[in-house]
Amino acid sequence: MPTPLQDQATTSTDGATGRRYAYKASLIGAAHQFELTDDGLSWQAGSKSGVWPYLDIATIRLSYRPVSMQSRRFRADIESADGQRIVILSTSWQTVALMAPQDRAYRAFITQLHARMRQAGSKAVLIGGIGPKTYAAGIVLLVLVAIAIAGLLVRAIATGEWAGGLFLVGFAALFTWQIGGFVLRNQPHAYTFDHLPGALLP
Repeated sequence: MPTPLQDQATTSTDGATGRRYAYKASLIGAAHQFELTDDGLSWQAGSKSGVWPYLDIATIRLSYRPVSMQSRRFRADIESADGQRIVILSTSWQTVALMAPQDRAYRAFITQLHARMRQAGSKAVLIGGIGPKTYAAGIVLLVLVAIAIAGLLVRAIATGEWAGGLFLVGFAALFTWQIGGFVLRNQPHAYTFDHLPGALLP
């Protein structure tokens, strides 16, 4: 298993090669640690641990999951053939007010994991984006908000409320940047070991 993290460490002990990775999912909980070994994916999350041979990994889902504390946050959901699931995040809690990005270490580890699975002859299902139902709900939300903002903007212009109109334009731009980016990156699709989805990696 990976060696314990230093108290203030945010991640990877061997980030240059992508062999090891670690992050803290919360300030209180223990660090989640991962290592790519000859036997498979070795992991430890709190009191739980295990080693999954690369051929026993059934599914990997990569997605983009921003939160209020960190807009650049990526996630890998990995499921074994027996139904167990582990989550790897690209950010790590450092303090109450700081969730640190670990872009390079996360990307290196996820890329190396796929390379080792491919070498082992894995037939795992590789999925990019969020689930179809969640994605459809996001599209509906975007459309409804766009219609509402368009209606309010037309009314503001018709009544000469220029300040209100400018506010709506700014709000629309911010909403499109945040929610639109989430929906665009997370479009459900399958990918291959040869072509990892760049939009779902930092």
